[in-house]
Amino acid sequence: MIKKIIPVLIFTATLMFTAVSCKSNTQKPVVKDDVENPKPNIVIIYLDDLGYGDLSCYGATELQTPNIDALANGGVKFTNGYASSATCTPSRYALLTGMYPWKNKDAKILPGDAPLLISTKQTTLPKTLAKAGYQTAIIGKWHLGLGSGNVDWNTTIKPSPNEVGFDESYILAATQDRVPTVYIENGDVVNLDKNDPIEVNYKKNFEGEPTAKTNPELTTMKWHHGHNNSIVNGIPRIGYMKGGEAAKWSDIDMADHFLGKAQNYVKTHKENPFFLYYAMQQPHVPRTPHPRFVGKSGMGPRGDVILEADWCIGEFIKTLAEEGVLENTLIVFSSDNGPVLNDGYYDDAVEKLGSHDPKGGLRGGKYSLFEAGTRVPFITYWKNHIKPNVSDAIVCQMDLMASLGNLVGVDENTTDSKNLLRALLGEAEHGREHLIIEAKSNTALRSGDWILIPPYKGASMNKKVGTETGVSLEYKLFNVLKDKGQKNNLAEVNLQKLQELIQVFEKLKQ
Repeated sequence: MIKKIIPVLIFTATLMFTAVSCKSNTQKPVVKDDVENPKPNIVIIYLDDLGYGDLSCYGATELQTPNIDALANGGVKFTNGYASSATCTPSRYALLTGMYPWKNKDAKILPGDAPLLISTKQTTLPKTLAKAGYQTAIIGKWHLGLGSGNVDWNTTIKPSPNEVGFDESYILAATQDRVPTVYIENGDVVNLDKNDPIEVNYKKNFEGEPTAKTNPELTTMKWHHGHNNSIVNGIPRIGYMKGGEAAKWSDIDMADHFLGKAQNYVKTHKENPFFLYYAMQQPHVPRTPHPRFVGKSGMGPRGDVILEADWCIGEFIKTLAEEGVLENTLIVFSSDNGPVLNDGYYDDAVEKLGSHDPKGGLRGGKYSLFEAGTRVPFITYWKNHIKPNVSDAIVCQMDLMASLGNLVGVDENTTDSKNLLRALLGEAEHGREHLIIEAKSNTALRSGDWILIPPYKGASMNKKVGTETGVSLEYKLFNVLKDKGQKNNLAEVNLQKLQELIQVFEKLKQ
């Protein structure tokens, strides 16, 4: 019935479209480049697949995350903070470019040998901050492609993060479960033996190379779906890789490795303003906690790596304090999308979950148009500058471009990013009025207290990972202020609000 009514409503409605803007786009820059008021260092700590309910500061009782809690308790904890997408590559694209990922047809989960997704001509967050004199670096997960296709891993890879605004980069190319399983520093594979060149292929295996299918006895972690190609450190991966033995990373040491790089960056760059994008790999699969953390959560490897990530963050904050820069460092903490339990390996994430709710009362999860896909932990912390607060303002990682630009005196208004600086600093109650969210190339609308999910063809359940997709052939309308878990579809009973939001959605999509 709804599908028949809606077209008529669209063409006959007389409601005015609400302007697409945030309520605080015109404030003056907050900081000046002088001795008395120096520009703050900026650090984005970005986790991978961390859910809205995975932290004790967001209500978790089975996991205790004291170091992240300290950021939340000393800064602004957002209850309506969003990634732009329910999957990793699109969210990272939006974070760094300020652009809606659905506007780029290639902004999907990328293989490890994909070409660079961000154009070297695009405006990016590091380029914006560089205009204000910032040193810029990324340490951790990249997953936005490298090179221009057919990457030669045995020479300097260009373009890379260094060609889109980062002065320094120390990354893994894609994800921990994808080849190549090597670190890349400023375009060069770390510890590469030229006599043992790396070859990567995502379509076919190399002759004689074992896989999880042909040699399951070589695996120490069992695959559930998708992860049955090359085996590295006993872990079956996505994609095929040959060579590069001396360069391959140690999975259980990855968290410590990136932490050390982040700490060293602070120590060697503290004399001038810096921007550090610290992109941690936890709790994405394969979950490989260091032995110090194995069994600590009682929830299997997923819980263990969340505790490991919290510890790493605590150690990183200690370094900021010890180096005398904590009080002049703005920290933004968030996650690229919502939670998933079984994402390709048997690792007891489902079996040992107990009473823990990674979704924090939301519906859906990673890959989903429902709220748990994109509403994520989002915290801003700036010691002695941000007053501790809990904010209901709608904010998105995509808006860091314009907001942080404004913070340092750079006017950036050429992208989809909105200047929400006052909200991010806890000085304004309101953020975005409208936000388009995305999952697997489908889009939905968050507008005020409402969520509109249009009709789409496809499966309502991602059976492999056990998550509702939010996809159906009917409109869905939820008041998430009153119905956080999106249990009551109001599309049939509130046609006026439904039609109003359809108008807004269609206007924004133009």
